[in-house]
Amino acid sequence: EGLPPAAIKAFENSFKLLATGEMGMIPEADISPASEVPRLEELAGAVTARPELLGECVMLKLNGGLGTSMGLDQAKSLLKVKGEDTFLDLIAVQVMSMREKFGQKVRFMLMNSFATSDDSMNYLSKYTELVQDDIQFVQNKVPKLDRETLQPASYEPNPGCEWCPPGHGDLYAALEGSGTLDKLLADGIKYMFVSNSDNLGAVMDLTLLTHFAESDSPFMMECADRTVNDKKGGHLAVRNADSQLILREAAMCPDEDEDEFQDISKHKFFNTNNLWIRLDKLREYMDSHDGIIPLPMISNKKTVNPKDESSTPVFQLETAMGAAIECFTGASAIVVPRDRFAPVKKCSDLLLLRSDAYAVVDGKIVLAEGVDSAPQMGLDSKKYKLVQSLEKACPNGTPSLAETTKFTVKGFVEFDAGNKFVGEVKIVNGSGVTKALPPGTYDGCTVDISANAISVTGGTITFASALIREGEEGGVGVGERGEEGQG
Repeated sequence: EGLPPAAIKAFENSFKLLATGEMGMIPEADISPASEVPRLEELAGAVTARPELLGECVMLKLNGGLGTSMGLDQAKSLLKVKGEDTFLDLIAVQVMSMREKFGQKVRFMLMNSFATSDDSMNYLSKYTELVQDDIQFVQNKVPKLDRETLQPASYEPNPGCEWCPPGHGDLYAALEGSGTLDKLLADGIKYMFVSNSDNLGAVMDLTLLTHFAESDSPFMMECADRTVNDKKGGHLAVRNADSQLILREAAMCPDEDEDEFQDISKHKFFNTNNLWIRLDKLREYMDSHDGIIPLPMISNKKTVNPKDESSTPVFQLETAMGAAIECFTGASAIVVPRDRFAPVKKCSDLLLLRSDAYAVVDGKIVLAEGVDSAPQMGLDSKKYKLVQSLEKACPNGTPSLAETTKFTVKGFVEFDAGNKFVGEVKIVNGSGVTKALPPGTYDGCTVDISANAISVTGGTITFASALIREGEEGGVGVGERGEEGQG
């Protein structure tokens, strides 16, 4: 397959961990909570931003995902987020806005996968200012392993199924193997800011860059405060043996320590996957460790053909780039506001970003004027799992969520740009067929549209010519659209 030596060495490291049963378990007794972590808001008066550092920094977006969990078969970053603008459009605007604002050529790159490279680069060709530079390198691929023999799995009907991406921990091997690391250093690029392409909150921040540069840290992780919703995700910790910052993922926690792993009052911070890396220090570390970053291995149990559960059971070996924090002496972390962590993982996230609760400023998604916090979203996960279902649910525009605090939908409902939701609103359709919600303002109520007329509990609904209060049934008809999930 022509993979570079760096990719082969990194895979060998993961394979040895799998073969020896070394799963990288981290008992609670071996760590302490990360407590003295500075916060971005505390830096405002302590750090004087230095725009000239932008000329020494590259903004890298991880762009290898297809978004298959949301029903996509192309780069997830090509999904429309605001109007006709995709993730890639907004990222391009971010870069060009910073170049204009600070008079510095902010370097920009993508780490694509073999599945996203062509689509993404073709789409970005309209931004001639960006693509005149070499803006991509491609992550590696690794063989899927037969679970019984640990040999590379074969699949004659489609040999492409025999390979998989190695996770974003491949960043380091891909930088090395593609020659990108040395090219950047030769161009005078000292700092790299890395984030996921579906996280539009992760913009280049000059205060963070200045702080990172002046701290002389080789590696800095952006963390955020854990909430109940984050308790099953990895957390930042300090290794007792050497006071080194580390990242402990759920798979690294022994069963008997699960309660403490999920204790958000003890382990308070999670990794946003926004990282800052000193490229010269990365070069030094890789030179002294046989050209690799020895990351903990994550083994995922799959079938060689993910669409055929009867095909050969395999291991897919992955690594996570944030785990590299344990490799660098002097590595640091900083707690950032939650708005720097706004990834789109579900259709609930996408509907919220498309709504009037968010606006776009210089390519960055921000809460719209007058919106203090984003509403809690709870679209029926069975009905709105795929983007195609969300598109069918909003054929005539996106409903207003700017004044919503919590929005819950059970069953498949067709919305309209004329729907406005205020406060805590729940829409229920238990009929088994798609129902269209009439235009109007739904204020603090639970609305049942399972029958042909609307039933409301709590709050009110205001239509153009009618007001429906709690306990009343509306005279406005609810339109059926055929079988559930059909437009």
